[in-house]
Amino acid sequence: MPTPKNFTNSHISNGKIDVIEMKRRSKPEEDNIDCLASSSFKNVELTDDTENIVNDQDNSDNDTTFVGNEFVELPPLRGRDPHGLSNVARPEPALVLLFQVLFPFIIAGLGMVFAGLVFDQVQHWSFYKEVPQALILVPALLGLKGNLEMTLASRLSTQSNIGKLDSLQEAYSIIIANIALIQAQAIVVTFLATASAMALSWIPRGQLDWEHATLLGASAVSTASFASLALSLVMIAVIMMAKRWDINPDNVATPIAASLGDLTTLTILSVFGSVFLSAHRTQHWLNMFIILLFLFILPICIAIASCDSSARQVLRYGWSPIIFSMMISSSGGFVLERAVMNFQQMPLYQPVMNGVGGNLAAVAASKLSTFYHQCSTIGTLPFEWTIKRFYSFSRAFFSSDEDSRSARVFLLLCVPGHIFFNWVISSLHVHTGQYVQGSLFTALYLSAALAQIMILLYICQWLVPLMWIWKQNPDNAAIPYLTALGDLLGTAFLYAAFCLLNVLKPEDLINHSSSQQQNQQEHQQQHQKSALELMSIPPIFSNYSVITSTNNSIDF
Repeated sequence: MPTPKNFTNSHISNGKIDVIEMKRRSKPEEDNIDCLASSSFKNVELTDDTENIVNDQDNSDNDTTFVGNEFVELPPLRGRDPHGLSNVARPEPALVLLFQVLFPFIIAGLGMVFAGLVFDQVQHWSFYKEVPQALILVPALLGLKGNLEMTLASRLSTQSNIGKLDSLQEAYSIIIANIALIQAQAIVVTFLATASAMALSWIPRGQLDWEHATLLGASAVSTASFASLALSLVMIAVIMMAKRWDINPDNVATPIAASLGDLTTLTILSVFGSVFLSAHRTQHWLNMFIILLFLFILPICIAIASCDSSARQVLRYGWSPIIFSMMISSSGGFVLERAVMNFQQMPLYQPVMNGVGGNLAAVAASKLSTFYHQCSTIGTLPFEWTIKRFYSFSRAFFSSDEDSRSARVFLLLCVPGHIFFNWVISSLHVHTGQYVQGSLFTALYLSAALAQIMILLYICQWLVPLMWIWKQNPDNAAIPYLTALGDLLGTAFLYAAFCLLNVLKPEDLINHSSSQQQNQQEHQQQHQKSALELMSIPPIFSNYSVITSTNNSIDF
């Protein structure tokens, strides 16, 4: 019986098969993907009449070998793509994961810090002063844009890992379809965010300013479109370079998308808003023309995206995660509104707290999604797993499973990462005295950060397989929920940390010099006075007071 060509090497010693290394080459029409798998068999006894080891040549899902007169089933291959081809998803060493994630993790954190600095400057521009609804739009727009870019990064990382981007022609088709998809999603989602901002502005005042609505809509949709195009091109370049340098794109693409998204979107919104505001004073038709132009572009983008099957599925079923995640993030916004009334320093730490946890959870979701795409077909978990397997908290963090090892690496990054980012915040605000210092605050802050990331990673490890069972692509659905939960949990836990600090050691919340205290109070009085004039708060609120971080109250 001749040895089949599939077996490149085999070692037989002491009457046992030690290693069988198998290599399969796909058919030419199946993308010419080379798939290599290695399996170790240490206890398969050879019979006397064994002539050779042959591979079963059928096209069934199970791989078998013929030993003697019997078929012996091989352990399942590490991965399998939708065509039935074996794809290798070798376990990633913890050090490799750590070093690949570390650099984009730091870049992402610094991006959030600098986004906060940019916002601290541009909030005094005439666009935000004359159109106060823009301040309401900023958190929703940043969150929605972040979800779109991270889901794009996750989708393309999965396509890269399963070999879909190996062929230049197929890669071009997938990339063009995904760029059009992101444009369509950005236009639709931005109009929803603008409508939400105008509704929140209308509720307390009882009237709607249509001129501000068109100005805000034109600024937001232009920002979303240009930012999406720029970030999409950056993501494509990052994934292609990662593939060329043999770096797992799941580890780098998602954090980079998060780091660039907030800073880019906020800057473009501020610039476009200022330009459209100046043009609005002399050319009232321009804003409506911009809105109609993007409404005309929308169906064209949808038609282009529909040419790719995976993008077409997102167009059909990918809206609910984005919309529901916006609702979850809005809940975090209500918590933040109450928190800022009591603790003026909290906005310095809130973007980093929310962003770090959400980014690490997004990386974990992207890696898990790639694993399931490689190992099984959607709707069925690999290796006969059930969803109950993922309910165990100990399995999620203390097992030898690959996702558990990744979770431990992310927890290891969390503590030193937050310490570094807090040091950056303190260094940048040392001249203002607005930051919080002290060992107790650091301990409470890190406890809140660890609690947030542990909950997110645990939810991620059962949410992704649950969506896989429900035939929902985790690349599109998991990340929006996880980042939104990160916003809600991060804000709530950070607020709890500030409350505990206020009870246990309130002096740490007080600014660090009396002159800085006085300057801050004067600035707060001026800011609140101008805010009241802009928002036209009715007299019913005149008896309320705002509690500042110095335990003084400012009466309206």
